Amino acid sequence: MKASVFIVDDHYMVIEGIRSLLQNEKGIDWMGHATNAASCMAFLRQQQPDVILMDINLPGKSGIDLCKEVIATYPSVFVLGLSTFNQQAYIRNMLDNGASGYVLKNATKEELLEAIAVVMSGKTYLSDEVSTSLSDTMGKIPPITRREKEVLLLITEGLTNIEIAEKLFVSVPTVNTHRKSLLEKLESKNTAILIGKAIKLGLV
Repeated sequence: MKASVFIVDDHYMVIEGIRSLLQNEKGIDWMGHATNAASCMAFLRQQQPDVILMDINLPGKSGIDLCKEVIATYPSVFVLGLSTFNQQAYIRNMLDNGASGYVLKNATKEELLEAIAVVMSGKTYLSDEVSTSLSDTMGKIPPITRREKEVLLLITEGLTNIEIAEKLFVSVPTVNTHRKSLLEKLESKNTAILIGKAIKLGLV
C-alpha cells in the first residue's frame, strides 16, 4: 500500500532534498509541499495525505501549533515533526500536540521511509538521537501537581502572585506555597531561573 506524503517547510532546499529522496520510491506517493501554515491548510481542504512531514519552525504559525490544528481538523492524517532541533522541549511539544513521530533533518532516506511506515501502522516513531534526547531528560523532570502546573504557566506569562490567585480563585498564600514548591522542585533560586528550566524541560 502506498503512503501519500506532503511536506511543510519554508526552506526550498529542504523540500527539494526530501522530494528527491522519496519521489521515486515505490511505496511513496509524493503529493507536494507548502511553505507555511496557511498554504498547508488550504491544500488540506482539497485533499489529505496520509503523512505530513512538518517543520517545527515555520513563518507565522509554528509547526507545533499547525500540528495541533491539522490533527484537530483531519484526525486521520499522521504528522511527523521535522527539525534540526533535538531539544527535548521541542520534541515533547510536538508529540503533545498530536504528532506521531519526530525526525531530524539529517535523517537518511532509509530512516525517513521507516518513520513513514511506522506512523502509518499507528505507532510512534522517534529516531535514535531523539529517543536519546528524551531519555536524557525524562528522569530529570520532578513530579509536578496539576495545580502547580497551572501556577507555573501563569508565572511564565508574567503574572504576579495576586493576579494568579485571582485567576485560579485561590488565596495569595496558596499561590506562594505553590511557587516555593516549584522553586524547590526545579532547584531554582529565582523566578527567571524557574521559567528557563521549565521551558528547557518542556513543562510549559
